[in-house]
Amino acid sequence: MSVRLSKEEGEFLVKLSRKAVTEYLTNFIKIGIPSNTPENLKEKRGVFVTIERIVKNEDGLWRRELRGCIGFPEPVYPLVEATIEAAISAATDDPRFPPMLPEELKNVVFEVSVLTKPELVIYQDPTELLEKIRIGRDGLIIEKGMFRGLLLPQVPVEYRWSVEEYLSQACLKAGLPPDSWRYSKVKIYTFQAQVFAEIFPEGEIVERILDFAFSGNE
Repeated sequence: MSVRLSKEEGEFLVKLSRKAVTEYLTNFIKIGIPSNTPENLKEKRGVFVTIERIVKNEDGLWRRELRGCIGFPEPVYPLVEATIEAAISAATDDPRFPPMLPEELKNVVFEVSVLTKPELVIYQDPTELLEKIRIGRDGLIIEKGMFRGLLLPQVPVEYRWSVEEYLSQACLKAGLPPDSWRYSKVKIYTFQAQVFAEIFPEGEIVERILDFAFSGNE
């Protein structure tokens, strides 16, 4: 298990992700590694940056909409460098969305998920996965040949998926039929994440606690 980050280190990364996107969108500059970067953040770690729009429903309630999410599942770059790259890519290169405009910055929140190294799940029967995978703890990577899909551990919590639903959605993300995990031997990796996020645009930053967990049969 990787060393957990402090709240201050998490805040540093979230503020860094916003600064990286702001400078890139407004001044066309890719910022460098700050001189005051904590030593822990120079270690190689996987990381994803998620950007969400804050929008108002017809009933006047606020909700969040995905605006971009890109990252590095494997620890191939120093965490601080990977965060800068992932933030800019989430804002400009997510194929699901057009590139962000500078005026959007005041209406989005940034979230940084710092990952542990993915580990292969060893199983013989697919039903074993219902006990091996835990909602609120595990992120998933599903892989078969050239097909690969990743879901962060906060996703099934937000959608209140069972483990079975989670596995099916991960298969869909990989471009596979949803029941591939049941009938076709796929490689499944799990990882954990520390998640730090703005509560509102440029506002307070908190560590999200993912505490929703139940078995796949409930």
